[in-house]
Amino acid sequence: MKTTMLSIRLDEDMERLLNKVSREEGLTRSEIARDALRRQLRVRQFEMLRRQIMPLAEANGFYTDEDVFKTVS
Repeated sequence: MKTTMLSIRLDEDMERLLNKVSREEGLTRSEIARDALRRQLRVRQFEMLRRQIMPLAEANGFYTDEDVFKTVS
């Protein structure tokens, strides 16, 4: 898999926390950063898709998550 390098700046608190988690979990700082970025990108992707589908859902009577759960359960 081809990879690229990304450089970011961390404040001291974030760097300390990253180092602590890295030691405790036996993962590299890069592994932790990649996982965090992957998760955040998926959350944003979900939110974007949700915003796109909401007009259609509301037009069909789905206003809340509970409305959806009632229908699919």
